[in-house]
Amino acid sequence: MNSTDVGPDGGGSGRASGGRASGGRTGGGRTGAAGAGANLLALRGHNAALVLDLLRTAGEAGISRLELAERTGLTPQAVSKITARLRTEGLAAEAGRRASTGGKPRTLLRLVPDAGHAVGLHLDRDELTAVLADLTGHVVAERRAPLEFGEGAEAVVDVAVGVVRSLAGGLDRSDGATPGLLGVGVALPGPLDHSDGVLHRVTGFPAWDGFPLRDAFAGRLGLPVVVDKDTNAAALGLALGGVAESFAYLHLGTGLGAGLVLGGGLYRGARTGAGEFGHQVIQLDGPECGCGDRGCIEALCLAAVARGDLDEAARILGAGAGNLVSLLDIDLVLLGGRAVLADEERFVRGVGAIVAERARRGGGDTEVPVAVASGGDRGVAEGAAQLVLAPLFGRAADVAFRGGRG
Repeated sequence: MNSTDVGPDGGGSGRASGGRASGGRTGGGRTGAAGAGANLLALRGHNAALVLDLLRTAGEAGISRLELAERTGLTPQAVSKITARLRTEGLAAEAGRRASTGGKPRTLLRLVPDAGHAVGLHLDRDELTAVLADLTGHVVAERRAPLEFGEGAEAVVDVAVGVVRSLAGGLDRSDGATPGLLGVGVALPGPLDHSDGVLHRVTGFPAWDGFPLRDAFAGRLGLPVVVDKDTNAAALGLALGGVAESFAYLHLGTGLGAGLVLGGGLYRGARTGAGEFGHQVIQLDGPECGCGDRGCIEALCLAAVARGDLDEAARILGAGAGNLVSLLDIDLVLLGGRAVLADEERFVRGVGAIVAERARRGGGDTEVPVAVASGGDRGVAEGAAQLVLAPLFGRAADVAFRGGRG
């Protein structure tokens, strides 16, 4: 299975809810990349994250140490120590000087975007999409390769590891420096245990049940790895862009799932099983679904797509979206996945009509918009990269890393 290079055309990140991130250890692996990643990940203390996030949002214009102290509530001395360390690690650099109202001009500091990178992997049932993103979330390289989940988890890992190594190889520069590869975010269909990185019965592929995907990647790459559902990764990336406090991301591709952001935070549930949207039964004794049940919205939607009846697929998807709006009182519904992207207007119109009717019946005066999510066909991969990047800036909760063993 050969990968194909695709030129970069940008990417982005923003703000979302803060949180904690559990640490991981790094071991052997690609020379330079793994070691640098360990150093950068060690900087994820709360105060350093606050400073890094302000440096990132300040952009190329930079921000002064005095402003950093004012905005974080830290003492000037503490800010000076943190920024000195960030500069030593290559994460921060001078961005010029700004005239002061009194005294000497203030030195401005900025984030160095290429001081570190993360790989985001979207493992779909038949295709891999991978992106290499710098510290700002900007995509600097992309790869695609065919996949076949039916060949088994180990075979899929083999392909994905080769793609990651290809992307990491592109970090070597002519000056001999190798910017750190912080880690790898892996997003794929669920259900799975996000906290342990272990797969459950991926719909249609029961042999994957119990496979320790995170450990498999970490052991091969010698890098920190985090695993999550494709819909959660995409929802995280959208939340970091500040789209809404509460929204649902519905992904219709080779399967159907949802990522939920409630009150500004990604909602996974106590057992990390939230978002199995495609397996709500809406037709008793309906067609059999790959999950073993009957009449699931996923089975009905995919059948409509397969026969080319996209109006019916949108109507079914709208019924499910309406259920979410009624149940969770969310502010926004975002659509993604290859089926939606093939005819965006039809899906937005069809889903939007049902959601609007459901909202009216609920007695609310506020419209619940339906739109296509940003990011296109690499939105999940970009979100997977943010699974690694966001904790560095204190912007993602409950990201569980497992370091490589060498």
